[in-house]
Amino acid sequence: MSFQKLDDLGHKLEALEHALAILGADEATHMAVGGGEKRAEAMAALAGMYHARATAPEIADWIAAAEGEALDDEQRAALGELRRQYTNLTCLPVEFVERQTTARMRCEQLWRDLRAKNDWAGFQPALEGVVALVREEAAMRSDVLGLAPYDALMEQFDPGNRTADITPLFADLKAFLKGFVPEALAIQEARLRKHPLKALSGTYAIDKQRELGLAMMAAVGFDLTHGSLSVSHHPFCGGVPSDVRITTRYKTSDFLSALMGVLHETGHALYEQNLPKAWSHWPLGKARGMAVHESQSLFVEKQIGRNPAFWRWALPVVEKHLGEAWSLDDLLPHVHRVERGLIRVDADEVTYPLHVILRYELEQELVSGRLEVADLPEAWDAKMRDYLGLSTLDNPADGPMQDVHWPGAAFGYFPSYTLGAMMAAQQWAALTREHPTADDDLAKGNFAAVNGWRREKIWSQGSRWSTPNLLERATGEKLNAVHFVNHLKQRYGG
Repeated sequence: MSFQKLDDLGHKLEALEHALAILGADEATHMAVGGGEKRAEAMAALAGMYHARATAPEIADWIAAAEGEALDDEQRAALGELRRQYTNLTCLPVEFVERQTTARMRCEQLWRDLRAKNDWAGFQPALEGVVALVREEAAMRSDVLGLAPYDALMEQFDPGNRTADITPLFADLKAFLKGFVPEALAIQEARLRKHPLKALSGTYAIDKQRELGLAMMAAVGFDLTHGSLSVSHHPFCGGVPSDVRITTRYKTSDFLSALMGVLHETGHALYEQNLPKAWSHWPLGKARGMAVHESQSLFVEKQIGRNPAFWRWALPVVEKHLGEAWSLDDLLPHVHRVERGLIRVDADEVTYPLHVILRYELEQELVSGRLEVADLPEAWDAKMRDYLGLSTLDNPADGPMQDVHWPGAAFGYFPSYTLGAMMAAQQWAALTREHPTADDDLAKGNFAAVNGWRREKIWSQGSRWSTPNLLERATGEKLNAVHFVNHLKQRYGG
């Protein structure tokens, strides 16, 4: 049977994915500096084996033959997702992938060096090369998938998402935020005049912060028999569902930074740990996409971890591990701090979407050819002034050079961050309609009902539905900016 051949192939591909994921997580956490060259060789060889197996010509024949076989609903869904993956993997010829990989890696290496020197002139030619290849990729994917070029790029990260749906949502959100940011800052200022910010003590031993993080991870549902916590330069969630590797980074001056990183990555990890195990060797058993994944991490970090109800339970846990007593009134101004800034990754949940919308608008113009790389610093500065009242004109390092995504040829990825925030707020709204006592549960450290809802509606579904369909089935409506707007008004408004 052809489906059986596809099933057998799935197990072999899963084993290669497992090896690559664990090697990648180890490289970022425990690998000795001198191990890099051989590790890159090993991972490149495994990635080559994976690609060759996953794109073998006979797979197309197996998929076509399996269409006519007697399959159950799960197998039929698995076949559809196998077909989608195979089509997307075979869109691009091997010689193009090699050319793009070389250009991307060279551009990333230059970026690491030249961003530190604020050297746009030196960086521009390499980015121009990457953008030219991205335009080529978008055209090839567009032809095969029957989608507009930018939509064809987004499809790689969030199956089913389209600019026709996202652009109006982002336009409404941008209009709201441009008025709301000054309002939230004024409200914050008035509160701080009445109740000045209590400084953090700045004496938080790393081993005690680690124990606090592990206690929080376990409390919100992380299975420590199938995952671990390490340190890395940039927090991430990696590994595989049966062995999830999450990381954070610590500052002895600030316990909230590492703790919020841990909660965010635990959100990703809960999704991975609760995917349908019986489907793990099929594309159907994978997480749906970047926006859904980000909605799960942001749900834990924002809907739970910045919720005052959560801190009613968490403050005694912090005191137990760090020996420092905080009142809710003293801590929440730190947890809910709003500030205009140039750097996306440091932004709070009120200003963050404006950073993403700026990039979403610019990268569509870059992909279409309406904007050239040479004109990017001026275009970036104009939007930054308009949206956040800040200038980057003489500071490209904190403007169009600040992220690794574009040097790495990841176009169509940025919308996932704010779509994830909107989806998380919509999921919380739907969950609290079904479980009106959700805040009371959090205040008691009881996450069972919250996780039960997410397991049923999101985690257990794997990749059975497109991103928009999954959200609509979970919440009863299409993506709607009103839930995110209400969330921000409630938390940061008057």
